[in-house]
Amino acid sequence: MRVYNTIIFDVDGTLINTETAVLHSLQKMLKADYDRDVAAEDLTFVLGVPGTTSLPQLGIKDIGAANERWNYFMKEFYSTIDVFAGIRELLETLQSKGIKQGIVTSKTLEELRDDFTPFGLMPYLPYVVCADDTEKHKPNPEPLLHFMKVSGVDPARSIYIGDTIYDYECARDAGVDFGLALWGCKDHEQIPAQYKLKSPLDLLNLVIA
Repeated sequence: MRVYNTIIFDVDGTLINTETAVLHSLQKMLKADYDRDVAAEDLTFVLGVPGTTSLPQLGIKDIGAANERWNYFMKEFYSTIDVFAGIRELLETLQSKGIKQGIVTSKTLEELRDDFTPFGLMPYLPYVVCADDTEKHKPNPEPLLHFMKVSGVDPARSIYIGDTIYDYECARDAGVDFGLALWGCKDHEQIPAQYKLKSPLDLLNLVIA
């Protein structure tokens, strides 16, 4: 088993549970602005990718305006967002061990500030790559490759933790090992990974003691 000195996290479905907020705010936007009734289970394809990628799949043309409205309705569901059990303890422990930590997310910087920063976890995660930072997005490897560039970490000693097939494909094509966050994943049987982690604290078995 390889030992890692850098842990890179996805955000939605990995550090925080945003599924209800993401799907229900999109539902509300589609009804309010387009008079479309779409079941939440028919919108799960949007999880893990930027709105610029997912909204065109719904036939929406004005992506910028629709994304802005989606974020507007998202605020109504902030009370449903929470940090997964064990994440705070994990980040604290990794920091105490001198493990480098960071984020590669499909959120824009503004979305990260709105949805994630209020939980007070950013001090543990000094390296951040958002959707604004790269031209291409997950599942393309560019976001992780950009993370390697700005952080200076060794890809061979790094692992990316995520919950979707897009996260896995991004890591695979960037040459970085992948750990699947089972606590946030919906279809783990379909996603190959070097590690399938039942709980956040299982990650401690993969780092320098």
